[in-house]
Amino acid sequence: MVGPLTQRPAGPPGGIVFDVVAGLPLHPLVVHAAVVLVPVAALVIAVAGVWPRFRRWAGYLPAALAVAALVVVPVATQSGEALQSRLGDPPFVERHADLGEALVPWVVALAVVGGMVTAVELLRRRGTVLHRGVVVVVAVAAVAVGAGAVVQTVLVGHSGATAVWSDVGELPAPAGD
Repeated sequence: MVGPLTQRPAGPPGGIVFDVVAGLPLHPLVVHAAVVLVPVAALVIAVAGVWPRFRRWAGYLPAALAVAALVVVPVATQSGEALQSRLGDPPFVERHADLGEALVPWVVALAVVGGMVTAVELLRRRGTVLHRGVVVVVAVAAVAVGAGAVVQTVLVGHSGATAVWSDVGELPAPAGD
């Protein structure tokens, strides 16, 4: 018997369909990467923004993590839309979808700020002396955008968990309690 998640919707010829991998919906597989990658990128960017020694050690890492998040989050969003088209509009899914789409601008900002943090370090390595105000603005942006991206990721993840687990009801207490 073929269930709703194993049927493949007609997609554009030769186009990328963010739908299933090995018979499983792609979305739950990809979101775990986003849920880990975005906060890690945000933390590395924020710490590198405010701590010069860590920034020297990190080198290209802030920019690389931000670019990776910039790739993963749109894939998670697109795969979520594909899953939503299969499932229809069950309760909680619309809010989760809206929050997921709102994460994309945060990740774009994270990539820009990650690039700025990396640029500050690369310029330092070249011997360029940056005005202290520039470094402070980059540090403040790193902390602010990092915090915003983490908060938005938590909101998206919580709404997704609520959407998935809402019909489970109250779980029984473990044996022995």
